[in-house]
Amino acid sequence: MNSKIQLPLLRIEPPFWYASMHNKELQILFYGKDISKYFVSTSEFGIITKVTKTESPNYLFVTINVKWDYAKELVFIFKRNTKAVFTQKYYIKQRRENSADRKGFDSSDVIYLLMPDRFANGNGDNNNDATTNEKYNRALPGGRHGGDINGITKNLDYIKSIGATALWSTPLCEDNEVEYSYHSYAQSDVYKIDPRFGTNEDYVRLSAELHLRGMKLIHDYVTNHWGLHHWMVQDPPSKDWINTFETYTETNHKRTTVLDVNAAKVDRKQCIEGWFVPTMPDLNSTNPMMLKYLTQNAIWWVEYADLDGLRVDTFNYAEPLQMAKWTKAIMNEYPNFNMVGEITQRNHGILAYWQKDSKTGQIHNYNSNLPSVMDFSLCDTLQMVFNEDDGSWDRGMTRVYDSLTFDFLYPNANNLMIFAENHDSKRLNYCYNNDLQKYKLAMVVLATVRGIPQLYYGSEIGMAGDQYKGDADIRQDFPGGWLNDPINAFHDEGRTEGQKAYFNFTSKLFQWRKTKSVIHFGKTTHYIPEDNIYVYFRYNEKESVMVVINNNPEQRTMFTKRFTENLEFYSNGTCVFTNETIDVKTAITVGGKSFLILELC
Repeated sequence: MNSKIQLPLLRIEPPFWYASMHNKELQILFYGKDISKYFVSTSEFGIITKVTKTESPNYLFVTINVKWDYAKELVFIFKRNTKAVFTQKYYIKQRRENSADRKGFDSSDVIYLLMPDRFANGNGDNNNDATTNEKYNRALPGGRHGGDINGITKNLDYIKSIGATALWSTPLCEDNEVEYSYHSYAQSDVYKIDPRFGTNEDYVRLSAELHLRGMKLIHDYVTNHWGLHHWMVQDPPSKDWINTFETYTETNHKRTTVLDVNAAKVDRKQCIEGWFVPTMPDLNSTNPMMLKYLTQNAIWWVEYADLDGLRVDTFNYAEPLQMAKWTKAIMNEYPNFNMVGEITQRNHGILAYWQKDSKTGQIHNYNSNLPSVMDFSLCDTLQMVFNEDDGSWDRGMTRVYDSLTFDFLYPNANNLMIFAENHDSKRLNYCYNNDLQKYKLAMVVLATVRGIPQLYYGSEIGMAGDQYKGDADIRQDFPGGWLNDPINAFHDEGRTEGQKAYFNFTSKLFQWRKTKSVIHFGKTTHYIPEDNIYVYFRYNEKESVMVVINNNPEQRTMFTKRFTENLEFYSNGTCVFTNETIDVKTAITVGGKSFLILELC
């Protein structure tokens, strides 16, 4: 065998794998010019269970049985006419100790969402890369601004100081579109970190640095689509790798057709198979090899980067039965893991349909196997309620109350991701015209009701982009993330007085939440709002916390006899923010557009 022969292989995916996995079957993709013309075998007799050729001659999908519980080097032998032409080493690596038992994020966590291109530029040398199309242009609102993984890593202590315990970054894998590539949802290589963000090794280092601080890393995963410049879109294995129509067809975005028993088949098909936008081809997850590819890719990132969770983009745009298989395969590998799906719906019945073990899914005999979904209903409520001084039947604080009354629909309401904003919504501070008091009220609800709170970068210092000026305005650069920024809000001495007021409140609130198991896992009793005042209790066998939110512009005094079932054994409450002791036996006074969080005693 001539070892000097240039190998025809251009890609091998996964690039390596791990021993001791629950699923022993591994599908390895070999890609190269006319690679399918070779006969493939291995140095380990009998481990190849299937070899699949596709319409494109440039692919071989080789399925092997990874039966070892230890690291191993394999050698694949490629032959033509019974003659070995070249060999390729493949490594099965040892997993981290207790990898399968890793614990995902839960309601004891507070998640900090950021967009890496807009957070901090930690390495100016990777602003541009010769292999990618779009170049650095910070002057262009929708362009590449140079934020990267090193910028995130350098500011982890800042994120922790807010009270956050987990980091969710929008996707970091390569997006090689010619414009708007900064958001990275049109990925071109799902095994490679975008070189303008850094390297795969940088990502692993970020994970390790988070873990050193007792924090978690959540990976943003996209199952529904890739970008036009993905190498498998440019040269697909088969025609059915991507969903296509005779002419370009965009999804109708009517996700209700997926569960609507009256939906026309043509409408459902367009919803699931239509493209998200012209630059994001829709993946055909009904192709078994595609589904296996996506499953293995997600698991590979969990193992390789030591992840603590996944946020799954546009979960309900893909074929539901295939997504259920994808989710179940990952959860089988990591039973204590967590994944949250983006279900951009406001109806609680629809949201609940997509959570694991949902009773509403039984009408279709469907179980998504998805542990968590994003509570968009509460988000919408938090973006409007504190502008409503009228607390009539369905307005004001009644909106929050009504939203939580649907918790009976969810198999696990405490595992919902709750948020007041994200990278696709209006900024909370824009909704409230930078009214600090209204921001505080929204954060208090987020910090004290059931679920897993998610914060959005920059709001904790008062950032307030205008959605109507475009996405770039709600995704502005964090001040201080770039050299020579006039303000550096990562440090107290660099913040303006206004930024300090936002930050200090947010930090104190969520640092307090860190210590409160009663908030993380306690039960809830809430009372119908009266006079635009909402009262609820979080409690367990050892503790009870009373939350009072006055959404009126004026001070109110409220009699407490109505809350006897929760106050029967308590006389006083300690105010979380002032340490003042407040008598709760008869009446409580709360300032206008203000709140009380009382630890009862």
